[in-house]
Amino acid sequence: MFPERLSRLMQLFARLPGVGEKTAQRYCLYLATEGGELSRQLGEELLAAASSVGPCQRCGNLAEADGEGQLVCAVCRDHRRDPSLLCVVARVQDLLAIERSGAMRGRYLVLGRLLSPLDGIGPEKLPLPALLQRIAEDGVREVIVATPPSVDGEATALLLARELSAVSVRVSRIASGVPHGGDLEFADQITLGRALDGRRSMGS
Repeated sequence: MFPERLSRLMQLFARLPGVGEKTAQRYCLYLATEGGELSRQLGEELLAAASSVGPCQRCGNLAEADGEGQLVCAVCRDHRRDPSLLCVVARVQDLLAIERSGAMRGRYLVLGRLLSPLDGIGPEKLPLPALLQRIAEDGVREVIVATPPSVDGEATALLLARELSAVSVRVSRIASGVPHGGDLEFADQITLGRALDGRRSMGS
């Protein structure tokens, strides 16, 4: 039904997260019929990004190479950040979500994966040496573990707490509970338990 090259492009688009077959087809048909200039710009930016964007060499966040080829993200370059406060997240997407909240004024370390023995991901595949190095170099006083409240996320949090027990640093875990606007009727047992454990006084 479609030219072979266009079909291959659709297959590539369909491999992107959240893009199904119909969405990929819609994108490609638009680019082929309406977006000559857009297609050219998109191609140029994709090539440029592939060659100059990568993980920050300090924290794992996305960064663009500078004139010397160094990959250091905007968060790590921000001298207003508190280097003694380090937030450990599983993915770049989690880092971005926390940044949008505006509540984190420290710095980050992206693990890139979670502990998952069933998937062959053991402690040796987590960047624990990099974490210990950051703690020593930056004089970190508190490590905030912001892994997701899943089985793998909890296992990773417990591993980090154990590994850091010998280091003079406070290890804290982000609270989890009923989301704002949520209904208790539909909350699972773990979420409700966390919400009760993390309760705060309403008195003066």
